[in-house]
Formats: sequence, structure tokens, C-alpha cells
Amino acid sequence: MAFPLPPPMRRALDLAAVAADAGEVPVGAVVTLGDEIIAEARNSMRGNLDPTAHAEMVAIRNAATRLGRSRLDGCTLWVTLEPCAMCAGAVALARLDALRFAAEDPKGGGVVHGARVFAQPTCHHRPDVLGGLGEEEAAAQLRTFFSDRRDRSGA
Repeated sequence: MAFPLPPPMRRALDLAAVAADAGEVPVGAVVTLGDEIIAEARNSMRGNLDPTAHAEMVAIRNAATRLGRSRLDGCTLWVTLEPCAMCAGAVALARLDALRFAAEDPKGGGVVHGARVFAQPTCHHRPDVLGGLGEEEAAAQLRTFFSDRRDRSGA
């Protein structure tokens, strides 16, 4: 029996679809405080000509602005793909209480793969991490996006 996705992850997956429609890698992110969504974003590197405009980074910035503080104590980040090392570092610096992600990223992930940022002795804050929420849908979005790009390029 499949369990329904938590609403913040459902919203993140919807934002990932919007990113794909805009030609961006399909990743969406949502920040919650309690049950309230306080910020959301999708990947926007190409559209903003900003290599740091990952969904997580933009959502964290938006949440900090909305709350008027740089530390996001009490908040949870919901994202459709395991954060890269840059985004995992931002999660630690923002002091987010929890990280929830859908699909693992064996090539570019920085949480359970690659740099494993939260496992490093130099990481001063480690959120509660749970992956696999909506993994099948997130992975399918990514496969479709990259397959379509390969088909268009003739590769």
C-alpha cells in the first residue's frame, strides 16, 4: 500500500515539473515552519544565469527573508533530489532542523553520496535527514528530462 506524500513534498514535485517545463533540471524545494509552507523554489540556474540558483538555495534565501533571520531553526527543507555539497552546506549554515528529500543522487549528491557534508567533522550542524519520500516520481521526472534532452541532441 502506497502512502500519500506529505503536502510539502507534493508541492516540491509540482515545482520540479515547472522547472522541467522551463528547461531547467527538474528539482523543486519547499521550506516549512511547522505545517506552513513559508518558502518555495525550483531550479532556475539557466533562466537566472546563476550557477547557485539551485532550488534549495533559492528556497533557503526566501525563507530567511520571510522570517527576517539567517538561522532557520524549527524549519524543514523538502527537496526532490538529494542536495549537492553546496546546498547541503547551506542547509547546515541555515541551521535547518530537518531535511527531507525524494531521490538520491549518486553522481552529484552531497548528503548520502559524494562529500557527505553532514558526516564531516567540520560540519557544525547536522539536520535530521530522511530520503526516499516521493523517490519514484522524482526519479521519473529526472529520467524523462534527460532522456528528452538526449533525444533532441541526437546523442
